[in-house]
Amino acid sequence: MTSSIVDSPEQALPPAEDESTATGEEERPPLGLLHGNALLLAGIGVGLILAAGVWLRFWTRSALWLDEALTVDIARLPLSHLHAALKQDGAPPLYYVLLHFWMLVFGQSNSAVRSLSGVLSVATIPITWVAARRFAGRPVAWMVVVLVASSPFAVYYATEVRMYSLVMFLTACGFVALERALHQPRWGNLLGVAASTAGLLYTQYWALYLVGTIGLWLLWQSWRAAEPLRAKARFTLGAVVVGCIAFLPWVPTFLYQSKHTGTPWAVPPNFAAVVNAITGFTNNQATLSTQGSSQGRLLSLIYFSLGALALFGLAKDRLHIDLDIRTRAKGRPLAFVVVLTLMAAIAGGILTGSAYSPRYAAVVFIPVIVLVGFGAVTLIDARVRTGMMIVAAVAGFAVAVQNVYTQRSQAPEVAAVLAAHAKPGDIVAYCPDQLGPALYRLLPGGTYQQITYPRGTGPDLIDWVDYQAAIRAADPVAFAKKLEEKSGGVHDIWFVSAPQYQGFENNCPAIATALIDAPGWGAHQWVNPKLKHYYEPYALTQFAPPAAVAAAKASDSGSAASGS
Repeated sequence: MTSSIVDSPEQALPPAEDESTATGEEERPPLGLLHGNALLLAGIGVGLILAAGVWLRFWTRSALWLDEALTVDIARLPLSHLHAALKQDGAPPLYYVLLHFWMLVFGQSNSAVRSLSGVLSVATIPITWVAARRFAGRPVAWMVVVLVASSPFAVYYATEVRMYSLVMFLTACGFVALERALHQPRWGNLLGVAASTAGLLYTQYWALYLVGTIGLWLLWQSWRAAEPLRAKARFTLGAVVVGCIAFLPWVPTFLYQSKHTGTPWAVPPNFAAVVNAITGFTNNQATLSTQGSSQGRLLSLIYFSLGALALFGLAKDRLHIDLDIRTRAKGRPLAFVVVLTLMAAIAGGILTGSAYSPRYAAVVFIPVIVLVGFGAVTLIDARVRTGMMIVAAVAGFAVAVQNVYTQRSQAPEVAAVLAAHAKPGDIVAYCPDQLGPALYRLLPGGTYQQITYPRGTGPDLIDWVDYQAAIRAADPVAFAKKLEEKSGGVHDIWFVSAPQYQGFENNCPAIATALIDAPGWGAHQWVNPKLKHYYEPYALTQFAPPAAVAAAKASDSGSAASGS
């Protein structure tokens, strides 16, 4: 790139060959910059966007849902028990270790446990600014800051007790470390690459695809690039290998998890997921609509348009942009990393039958945003560029603000009914067990007898090992009989269930039917699952034992007689 975009030529990531000769780019007009009052207003606008983005990262009214509550339950275990719990859960350990120590200091309230992700997400913003500035200069860096601060994807995972904010943070750190190492492969820079590599691998398994893709790119540069980049790429590749070696102690656990902890709803993706992953960055992850809002679709259009300009666009003047199908050398490495990482992950999912979710694509979120910011400088008219960023920020916040009032779980509604009507010693039974962690967190400890289907274990943890086999082996009617026995004819059974959990088919209704058919038992449904309002809906049915039903009938008869 020319110095009209980057602060100095040596700060840009060195392409494998000169960009102007590789792509046929001509000398472009100088980048339009803001001056005077316009610059002041832009600075104020960026400050307001940052303030709103930080605020949204710490405010949501929702209770914890399954994944969050389960993460907290695992992280609060003694560290000596953490490996065993994660072995049956299927996740790597780094985020859980950090959360363990975070909770020792700040407690286990919803706001306390979520604030770790919020802090990591806020810290990601300045690091991404550094990454984008070193990659393509200050104009790109400030546009990337606007995009990250207002991103609904980043905002959502800043308010969720999961590892995805840590993934984005480590990816941004790795971006900076990689760029620095390719310029000056000193020990400190190489150590940063190795540490970022190991950190990502210990945080999310999709990092394997990202690390593999970067390794392939570095290998190619080590072989085909001109000196001195070729030698620097070799040193940097060595640092990536060191980071991978640091992951080796966890590999046996990873292989066990891969074989035994696949989720029952795992539907292998198709390659349309490459597009779905990017559109997932523009939607509220807690909403049930796969299409997203109109603001989310507008933001998707901006992402794809500016990403295409980053790869193919050549500005001729303020009103004209040429397209070069040979691609721009500056945007090529980022596009290579994003596309190949996603395609490799999807191919891996198809081959192994692994589940796919847009949140797994967090490993490429930072490269995508930097690519979009780089594409924005193709719009060399500062007013057009600023207008585009304003539209992107408004659309992003319009989606992100939904996170403030969207309820992820219906568990608080169930907990309120139990608090008002259940008695100590009553049985709270869950089908499936996936409903347990979020509700268990809201109930007073030791008050109820709690049991889950299919394994008959407690509600705080879920054993995902050979989960489908456990479902097939469980007997709904036998489980209902067990609940009757635990009741002792004295305690009510509060049956917590939900429809549409893949793998369970009619198991949960079969339990309810067996309890309804039991002689003398009475049933009353207190909570109906609100499928359109909650990401995690619940149903709650009370089954009263025969003695209680008979007493209630006698009381009703006595009241009727006295009334007559």
